[in-house]
Amino acid sequence: MTASPLLAVRDLRVLIGGRHILHGVDLDVAPQGVTALLGRNGAGKTTTVRGVLGLVPRTGSVLLDGEETVGLPTHTLVRRGIGYAPEDRGIFAGLTVAENLRLAERRGADGPAYGLVHELFPELKRREKQSAGTLSGGQQQMVAIGRTLLNGNRLIIADEPTKGLAPKVVTEVAQVLERAAEAVPVLLVEQNLAVVRRLARHCVVLADGRTAHQGEADGLLGDAEATRRLLGVGRGPLAPFTAEADS
Repeated sequence: MTASPLLAVRDLRVLIGGRHILHGVDLDVAPQGVTALLGRNGAGKTTTVRGVLGLVPRTGSVLLDGEETVGLPTHTLVRRGIGYAPEDRGIFAGLTVAENLRLAERRGADGPAYGLVHELFPELKRREKQSAGTLSGGQQQMVAIGRTLLNGNRLIIADEPTKGLAPKVVTEVAQVLERAAEAVPVLLVEQNLAVVRRLARHCVVLADGRTAHQGEADGLLGDAEATRRLLGVGRGPLAPFTAEADS
């Protein structure tokens, strides 16, 4: 990564209930495109995301565009431009697509960016009166990612967006993320290495609550031995990474 990172995490440590979950994670998120966060089950990926967002007690340094955010509450981080699409999507099934998006609006000088959301995901405009609970998994991810694009965020964090989805829907979600990353940088927690290869230029691998690797995604995924050693994938670098998401 040659340009200065948009997000720079240094020595991130998390202690929950007397148990050390993260032992000093370092990672950089590129200022453009997709940076993938990888690791085996229990490596600390979701805890790292929660640490960045201030959802768990943390120490260390988390710089967003050079500004320290450790010590700030989550709602302040959201206002400073971090959008979060959680693992379960966080969709309100009984509300329409339009109502789900409206709930995500924040006050801002330019107002919510519905033009951008509908340009990237015209399906949401066509289905704005449809109940979100009747959408496909891929369409629900459009809603989840669309909400993060409404408010001029500087970074989107997407946690396991393809988990549990059929292969056809995985392709649909990859297209959603690809379009979103054209507008806003994305930190992607992902199991499926084929999706990572398609989307990510940079990657970070965690192991036992520490950073085990950081570099170009193609370099890692093109090295079968390194992929097997770091991720436990035994059938070549493009085999699906099927470990369950860590907690």
